[in-house]
Amino acid sequence: MSRARRFRAPGTTQLFAFAWRNVRHLPDGLVRALAALAADVTWLSRTDGVRRLEANLARLRPDLDARALRRTSRAGMRSYLRYYAEVFQLPGWSEARVDARVRATGLDEVRTALEDGSVVLALGHAGNWDLAGAWAARHLTPVLTVAEKLPDGLYEEFVSFRNALGIEIVPLEGGATFRRLVRRSGAQTFLVPLLADRDLTAHGIEVDLRGHPARVAAGPAALALARSRPLFAVAIHYERLTGARRRAAGSPWGIVLNFLPVATTDDGGARLDVRTLTQAWVTAYFDAIAAFPQDWHMLQRVFLADLDLERLARAQDRERG
Repeated sequence: MSRARRFRAPGTTQLFAFAWRNVRHLPDGLVRALAALAADVTWLSRTDGVRRLEANLARLRPDLDARALRRTSRAGMRSYLRYYAEVFQLPGWSEARVDARVRATGLDEVRTALEDGSVVLALGHAGNWDLAGAWAARHLTPVLTVAEKLPDGLYEEFVSFRNALGIEIVPLEGGATFRRLVRRSGAQTFLVPLLADRDLTAHGIEVDLRGHPARVAAGPAALALARSRPLFAVAIHYERLTGARRRAAGSPWGIVLNFLPVATTDDGGARLDVRTLTQAWVTAYFDAIAAFPQDWHMLQRVFLADLDLERLARAQDRERG
């Protein structure tokens, strides 16, 4: 629903463009099987991404022993590849199929907040936020989000895909992006979901993430405060489907959207600052997602203990200057 992930490997842009055009025409069962196979092969190969996922999960869920952690990381890789398979299939799904795959909690508060204008959502890389966006654009209000510009025509493919789902894209262009978000979210009522569970730029905010320092994006808190609008954390996870809902979904998997309201003022009614509000949504979000750790698709470094802090500082200095 928000920033696209970075695709750097040679030929990856062409592969993704091909997949967006063609995977939707393949049988669902075949696509699911291929995604699960790719996930298992990657997991067994112990790639850098798999090892990083396990390190992140160990901090998210320190109660997991070695066997449980390995089991969770395998389920995590299947969840991660399931997301991509579903994204490639999504343009070919009917509205009924999308609806059957989505269940939401906390909707009453979101709908009430939308009566007065836009609502900001803080998301992490979990579940399937594209499917969530397609559902929300029809059942709640149009969706406005951010995407980084990708090379070799992939950005245009990406924007066309999201536009077809009812999602308006603002390109990631430094400070201009935030100004445009402020302007658009004030001119029309939108849901504004922003993926924010990792940010190593000069604007990233250090938070306590389940007892460990990490850096996340300031965007959700900054936008909610700039527009004086409500902020919700949205924890998305997969769930198994059965019976009529499974038949309607055409899949054994659906997603749950858990809308978690985050107070933007203190007990005395004073507005929180960006750092405090960011910590508030991080706490709410990760307390919820810790119950479904396999659906947090974080295969990159996010905790400060895993970062080369000198290299990070140099990169941030270059960005500032």
